[in-house]
Amino acid sequence: MDAEELKNIQAPIKEKYREQPDAAIITLKAQGKIGNGISCKVETGRFLTEAGLHPATGGNGMLACSGDMLLEALVACAGVTLSAVSTALGIKIKDATIKAQGDLDFRGTLGVSKEVPVGFQAIRLSFLLESNATAEEIQTLAKLTERYCVVYQTLVKGVQIETAFNKI
Repeated sequence: MDAEELKNIQAPIKEKYREQPDAAIITLKAQGKIGNGISCKVETGRFLTEAGLHPATGGNGMLACSGDMLLEALVACAGVTLSAVSTALGIKIKDATIKAQGDLDFRGTLGVSKEVPVGFQAIRLSFLLESNATAEEIQTLAKLTERYCVVYQTLVKGVQIETAFNKI
């Protein structure tokens, strides 16, 4: 896909959202069911992923770790956003590798220490680009990829989460 094709696809969508702002509000969904042992089967829309405990918390390493899945979602979103931004700007990227690393202290997760927070303490996102882009173009790619990556912005800004537990 080139910049012109992308603009042609997105132009009517953008116009619709300008004229009908409510049409731009979409609710994405995820659903899972508790599985055997300590696991949760998550329907991704494409396939079923079964998540379980990380080996650092007693898992056997055979199931997906939700922390890994969070980093994978960040890499996927950042990669797609980078591709869209570079295409829209006409910046050629021959190849790119996107990596995310996150630091966890499992003492918090396991309740070993109340002083240690539960969750990632730091996340590092890196891009290795094979491109003839100038330093200025790379800076623009970085700025716009960060600005328009949904998962990145959600993690950076945080979001209110409402929780409900209901009996069936």
